[in-house]
Amino acid sequence: MAITTKSAKVIFQLRVSLRDTKPPIWRSVQVPDATKLPRLHEILQLLFNWEGYHLHEFVARGLVYGIPDPNDQHEVNDERRVPLSRMVDRVGDSFDYVYDFGDDWRHDILLDAILLPTPRIFYPQCIAGARNGPPEDAGGSPGYAYYLKVIGDPAHKDHEAMLAWHGPFDPDAFSVAAINASLNRSMPSRRKKSGNASGGLGLRN
Repeated sequence: MAITTKSAKVIFQLRVSLRDTKPPIWRSVQVPDATKLPRLHEILQLLFNWEGYHLHEFVARGLVYGIPDPNDQHEVNDERRVPLSRMVDRVGDSFDYVYDFGDDWRHDILLDAILLPTPRIFYPQCIAGARNGPPEDAGGSPGYAYYLKVIGDPAHKDHEAMLAWHGPFDPDAFSVAAINASLNRSMPSRRKKSGNASGGLGLRN
């Protein structure tokens, strides 16, 4: 049976790649299709260890979604009531999430699969990925590349300053379990046990 966005309570499997990072930094996450964009923003922050210091926006099909500013001439559609399913609805569709307009971190988000919920699984859930998210205010992909070069070279003139700025950092660190624990803690209310009357699907927006 084909699964479409017209099916009740479908799950979108998204592959999220941080643009212009080498080796690639990416995550695979399963999210209910009805998830509103503000909640998706929170999920993406947790997936990449961002700390929410900066502004963000979503870009899909030539339209920008975010929090409108009446003093900004940049046309922005209010994201607060927009579901994920309005951004993508077919496998292979994609859109962008931009975080920190100074560093300009661009996340390429691809709809990998449309799935039915698995009983006793709570969503959202991260299922795969690679490498740590960059530190905040690293200077975008060029600044992050320089940061990695410096902290990896004890003889570099800026080595001690970089360590003092951020402290220890492992660019290869990644844990599905740790990310899912963070996603769990971010839920509006604590999850019920999987054997509850709702069937334990844990579908939350």
